[in-house]
Amino acid sequence: MRDSYVFWLMLRTRNNIIQKVSQLPAEKRNLIPEGFNNSLHWQLGHLLTVTNMIAFQFAGKESVIPESYKAFFGSGTKPSDWTQEPPAWDALIEELTSQCKVIEDTFAGKLEEPLAVKENFAKAETVGEALLINISHESSHAGMINAMLKVLA
Repeated sequence: MRDSYVFWLMLRTRNNIIQKVSQLPAEKRNLIPEGFNNSLHWQLGHLLTVTNMIAFQFAGKESVIPESYKAFFGSGTKPSDWTQEPPAWDALIEELTSQCKVIEDTFAGKLEEPLAVKENFAKAETVGEALLINISHESSHAGMINAMLKVLA
């Protein structure tokens, strides 16, 4: 598997999401459209948080985002459970924008390395496999984000 292709696909998927949400008015970022469980603010934080887990924690690396993000954006969380102010939208956009470069800098030439976390929901065994499942997860959420944007338009 070519590193350059995996990193290109990851960046393409991420940039597509960032571009689509960039025009969303601030007053719609935390709305939960009817039929959905979460807001677009949550969606962005969730992508950041899950990508961190899959890329860094599965590989046995230190987290590159604050631990507190899990309580806001981890699997099974939702904005209605938040008791504190979540990380700001603009901060999430900045972190989402830089995260792909950090992943590439960390894992270039290492996609065939085995993961430190052998038992994971993705059944991934290597860094490259983990990044592929992450792209799949992110693409799934991109579809959800597109649907939410249409409902909120």
